[in-house]
Amino acid sequence: MEKTAIIYARVSTEKETQVTSLARQKEELLDLANMYQFQVKAVIEDRSSGFEIERDGILELLDIIRNEDIDAILIQDETRLGRGNAKIAILRCIFKENVKIYTISHQGELSLAESDSMVLDIVAIVEEYQRKIHNIKIKRGMKKAIRNGYRPEKNLPERSEGSGRSRIEAPINEIVSLRNNGLTFGEIASTLRGFGYDISKATVHRRYKEYMETEETESKKLDI
Repeated sequence: MEKTAIIYARVSTEKETQVTSLARQKEELLDLANMYQFQVKAVIEDRSSGFEIERDGILELLDIIRNEDIDAILIQDETRLGRGNAKIAILRCIFKENVKIYTISHQGELSLAESDSMVLDIVAIVEEYQRKIHNIKIKRGMKKAIRNGYRPEKNLPERSEGSGRSRIEAPINEIVSLRNNGLTFGEIASTLRGFGYDISKATVHRRYKEYMETEETESKKLDI
């Protein structure tokens, strides 16, 4: 089975010496890909500071590894991905996708400094607890709704096969029903996410407010 990789090169300025460095990085990374028999799926470059997160190249890289089957990212050294907190954040995004990093400086797979490894371990632990808290909130919201008479199997439309979890439309009838059953907007959002709706507390609040304003307007028309 072939191994796939992305080449990522970065320099910080548009100066001629930096442009030359960019070309050299890409050439050496292609050699690294040949050494480890990677099929290169994309060659991406950035010309901006490593302290910046908002880089077209790095965002493209993260998008590819999230949506395609990529085995490794090839870089000159870890500072090419970023510096300071930006580097840690980007490394975390990459490792969450189970993608390896190969560098020219290591002539192979990246070996992180002990301090960086420790920070990434802490971040992973925090994210895991955030996920657990999120799931607990969803469960509590669902239990509260059901205790108050909410029956999701009757109120929510069935999801078509293969449609996935994401739903764009906010189910206003369910939002109103849950609100009437005493749930907060945050609890309603958590409950609906548990049923596959990709919806935030702010969206729930906005849609509920729009609904109530519409109802009030219609009521006034009837009174005239």
